Amino acid sequence: MEVGLLVFGLSTLLTLVCFMPPLAGRLKLPYSVLLAIVGCLLGVGVHVHGWAPPVLADMLDSIERFEISSETFLTVFLPVLLFETALSMNVRRLMDDIGPILMMAIVAVLVCTVVVGYTLNALSPYGLVVCLLLGAIVATTDPAAVVSIFRDLGAPKRLTTLVEGESLFNDAASIALYSVLLGVITGQSKLSVGNVFADFFVHFIGGGLAGYAMGRLACVLFAWLRGFPAAEITLTLTLAYLTFYVSEHYLGVSGVVGTVIAGLVVGSTGRTRMAPTTFEYLTSAWAQFGFWANSLIFLFAAMLIPRIMEQATGADLWLILVLFAATLVARAIVVFGMLPLLKLTRLRTRVSRAYKTVMLWGGLRGAVSLALALAVTERSDVPEAARQFVAVATTGFVLLTLFVNGISLRPLMRLLRLNELSQMERTIRNQAVVVALEDLQDKTDDVASADHIGPEVRERIRTVFDASLQQVRDAEVSSMSLDARVSVGLAILARREEEMFFDVLKGQIVDWRLAESLLARSERLEDAVRAGGLGGFENGIAADVRYSKGFRIALRMHYLFGFQRWLASELGQRFAALMCKRTVAQRLIAFAGQQIKPLLGEETAEVLVRAHQRRLDAIENALQALNLQYPSYALWLQESYLGRVARQLERMRYREMLGQSLISGEVYADLVQKLEARWGHIDRHPPLDIEMSATELVKRVPLFEKLSADSLRAICKLLKPRLALPDQLVLGHGRNVDEMCFVASGAVTVHLPDHTTVELGSGEFFGELALLGEQVMMPEVTSLGYSKLLMMSARDFRALLARDPSLREGIEVVARQRMRAIEVWRQFSSTGTTTPAAAPTPAAAPGPAPAPSPPQS
Repeated sequence: MEVGLLVFGLSTLLTLVCFMPPLAGRLKLPYSVLLAIVGCLLGVGVHVHGWAPPVLADMLDSIERFEISSETFLTVFLPVLLFETALSMNVRRLMDDIGPILMMAIVAVLVCTVVVGYTLNALSPYGLVVCLLLGAIVATTDPAAVVSIFRDLGAPKRLTTLVEGESLFNDAASIALYSVLLGVITGQSKLSVGNVFADFFVHFIGGGLAGYAMGRLACVLFAWLRGFPAAEITLTLTLAYLTFYVSEHYLGVSGVVGTVIAGLVVGSTGRTRMAPTTFEYLTSAWAQFGFWANSLIFLFAAMLIPRIMEQATGADLWLILVLFAATLVARAIVVFGMLPLLKLTRLRTRVSRAYKTVMLWGGLRGAVSLALALAVTERSDVPEAARQFVAVATTGFVLLTLFVNGISLRPLMRLLRLNELSQMERTIRNQAVVVALEDLQDKTDDVASADHIGPEVRERIRTVFDASLQQVRDAEVSSMSLDARVSVGLAILARREEEMFFDVLKGQIVDWRLAESLLARSERLEDAVRAGGLGGFENGIAADVRYSKGFRIALRMHYLFGFQRWLASELGQRFAALMCKRTVAQRLIAFAGQQIKPLLGEETAEVLVRAHQRRLDAIENALQALNLQYPSYALWLQESYLGRVARQLERMRYREMLGQSLISGEVYADLVQKLEARWGHIDRHPPLDIEMSATELVKRVPLFEKLSADSLRAICKLLKPRLALPDQLVLGHGRNVDEMCFVASGAVTVHLPDHTTVELGSGEFFGELALLGEQVMMPEVTSLGYSKLLMMSARDFRALLARDPSLREGIEVVARQRMRAIEVWRQFSSTGTTTPAAAPTPAAAPGPAPAPSPPQS
């Protein structure tokens, strides 16, 4: 086929496609149904176009010459359709309903294959394997028509997620079964349950791992392409095709699952790795790619329908009706029989009866089923009768689902009232109308005054406002309970918080790692609110300031091996995250007072403000502990935050000046270049210093104050650093002390047996009696804040003395003096006399003084 004629034909089809969406809206038809009708008409018209004028005849001739194979359907169009759907899905919402989604995507495919296979085998002359193959082909669903109806009717978001999630994964299950059964028909393998499950497991799990790996690799590469949106978007397009092809042809796993998982990874993680504005462009670009692919694949598939169906016989039509009934029965078994069983597992997801009914009737089939049937007709090693039966039955079945289920789905949803808002949503809507119209009335009057519009026109416009307000006056927000209003308000604030964090990312105020963490935390908080209302929010507050798993692992590595760099990085991330959360929490409190109050009422706003104030207090406390411990780093973080805001504001101002033609593109580029150079220093993180100086601390211990420099250095080498968190137990009550501890910075509290406490600050120490061989019971010691401690074990100290006679001699002199002081203290303690000021405590001895005083209550 000539290249010019190919381009001419594609241009013709895309021009035709442009007018399909508005025409489908006018005719109240699903978009896929209209595409199928037009495709069938084109399939008939291309064979009888001798009557047409030259230009139209050439158009039809170019379309007729398209040779669309099954490989074209599956390799050219399918990766784009899968990736576009996966990219637009919310991964957390998908995981919320992963139980029913996998049930419909995997179990439903197996049930459909078995029911259809055995039913048709009993009623037709074709063998069991051929009938099972047909069942696997028609098991795959196409959500395009269903989702378009959902969007038109305003169906619940969860229902859309269930249908789209099912279609994402059931293609893989269908194609895996299709491959096994086709191999049995062609004599390449034998039919067995083990073969089917083994092949499916390898295809499905292997495809998921491959897609995850390639998706993560693409997210790493986005960092190299930051600032080049066209390149970043192109990378996502190549990722869809490369994942599909590499998985299928090199790894031998499911390219469908690989492409889906890669799209989910980019949709959830990639948005934080790309340039700030790229993800918005990416969504629009992929919506365009998906529109082209979905429209063309349906047109090309529908154009084959007349050629295939002209071979149909009366018996075939009867079997098509049986096939239609069998698939409905199989789907009903899963939807109404197996989905409720999820309540017995950990996946305790409930699906309402109305949702189940729509899921049953909304299992439309489309281009993927036609492509798989077409692939069978292209196999010369499949018997001709089987090829014709599979092609005719699949084509007729797809047409039935489109024209019966597709057209009747809209009335069914209206009958089930799934297109209606709930009572709570209607109340919120009415209140929103009241708030908006009252505000707009005043603004409209201001415009009328400024533009000198006459009072008669003003009165007509005001009449429109008054009529609208009158319709909703009766539905006051007070008809909702306070708990319901609080839950709605918390959900609004949670969504607003996620938007704020994404704005922070777009403004380049934080790096992608921190942005990824903040967005994940905000989504978890939203989940907690949706699940438990105010109680869930309270639990989310605790999780919001809790130490991350990475921080705990880094702290453990620090304790065991002395690794400090990882811990310093985690502390820095926690520091920056708390600062961002504090800023967002303050803005949410203001937002609740300004926007939620008129919408949900003053009482609701007060509850929301108090709840978020408690959250802000928890963040402030956690941040204060870090600020006191690392004042220099806290100062830099504030400078960095403010500098990033200033940089973004300056960039926006230059962009505004460019849009107003105040500066040229060349001047704008030069200004941005100088801006980046001027603010570059705020992106260079200073290290968070958690190194601990030991020499000065050791000198302050009376036991070591007269030692030589060499001996002090030898002792310092025995000290092991440890970071204690606020309220963390440093030493437990009741165990024998076998180590001495120095407080490098911060403070600890010693809880004495007489219920008194003593606070030991920077430069003080406790447990030195263990180094002298004294077995004393240590009281409980906890950290007041982020405390830097240096620990020395008695065993290491005694080993050092054995190696260094001069050090041992010096220590023994000091030890004898120290022990005499201890004996004096014990004598006074046993008689109940007041402890001399020079005596140390057996439990804790503050270090700066030559002879530490006993603790005071």
